Amino acid sequence: MPSARLDPARLAGRLAFLREAERLKSVLRSGFTSTGRPESTAEHSWRLALMAIVFADELPGLDIARVLKLCVVHDLGEAIHGDIPATAQHAHPGKSAQERADLHTLTRDLDAPLRAEIIALWDEYEAAATPEAKAVKAFDKLETILQHNQGANPPSFDYAFNLGYGRQHTASAPLFAELRAILDADTQRRHDAR
Repeated sequence: MPSARLDPARLAGRLAFLREAERLKSVLRSGFTSTGRPESTAEHSWRLALMAIVFADELPGLDIARVLKLCVVHDLGEAIHGDIPATAQHAHPGKSAQERADLHTLTRDLDAPLRAEIIALWDEYEAAATPEAKAVKAFDKLETILQHNQGANPPSFDYAFNLGYGRQHTASAPLFAELRAILDADTQRRHDAR
């Protein structure tokens, strides 16, 4: 028999949300894995969270639990309309508004406090409104570049784009700048090898 504290409707709503969020596993990005298959947005979010854990000791004063929450929700809105590659985002000025609307749709079955928390986390990330969100923005760009350098990409892959991609976010702290320098050297080698 369920505990008096447990609300079956609330639990059912959270399971419904998780079923909808599963769609993110099938949303493909423009990069490829090291085995040559397209990377999913869920895989990107997973390694972004892992990256935050790996470098947590280099982020003094940040709330790492909050950082991890931001990592997990930052691309959640893409579960409905998919990912727009960074190289094409200039042609989609409504990308952020669409993702936010999709996040509202995706979280519709959640209880109000949890729904508000997830939407607030997404807004925080999108606005880079806190030190935690700024760190996740930087890691997001760095993880993307790391994957592009590691991936078995097609011959037409545009490595040069990565040399300028997200630089305003990765210049926000010495850790990110140093990681960026290492990844830029890798990118340049991939570009030159073509």
